[in-house]
Amino acid sequence: MYFLMICHHNAGPQIDTLRDGLRPEHRDWVASGGNGLAVVLTGSAIWDETGAGIGNFGILQAESEAKARAFAEGDPFAKGGVVRDITLTRLADSFRAERIDPLTKT
Repeated sequence: MYFLMICHHNAGPQIDTLRDGLRPEHRDWVASGGNGLAVVLTGSAIWDETGAGIGNFGILQAESEAKARAFAEGDPFAKGGVVRDITLTRLADSFRAERIDPLTKT
């Protein structure tokens, strides 16, 4: 199954520093697919109109919504207090994942 994951980040004067500090762990988590919970096909930061980071998104492939959620909630950004909320939306079974070079290396 495929899912669109949208993570909105907390705001505040220290959030950029916290996010920057957790970024290496976050990238490792993405590269490992949360130790096999999901495959991250693509993703990126989400910015507001001023160019400030307000979140991140990903397109995930996972066996179930439960595994996709476990991936999202296990991300160091989520566990470390950067993420305010997570939305998962299932994508159509006809989603053309073969057009994407995955970020997770299996």
